[in-house]
Amino acid sequence: MSEQSSPRGTGADAEIGAMSYEQAREALVGVVTALEAGGASLEESLALWERGEALAARCEAWLEGARQRLDAARAAREQPGS
Repeated sequence: MSEQSSPRGTGADAEIGAMSYEQAREALVGVVTALEAGGASLEESLALWERGEALAARCEAWLEGARQRLDAARAAREQPGS
């Protein structure tokens, strides 16, 4: 495992990319809980932090997509003749 310090570029990205908002949020809560509990080595903490960042980005992408869908629905509703 020479890629131990860099989980990105592995199956981790694909796994996170396939998560629903709820799955990513739940996994992010788990990461935060683990980091707050302490006791992890520096390497483990860094890996958790990187995973947390990726999970947070996934959640943000879902939320941005939802915002765009809402904006499009509002715009369609406000158009004359709709």
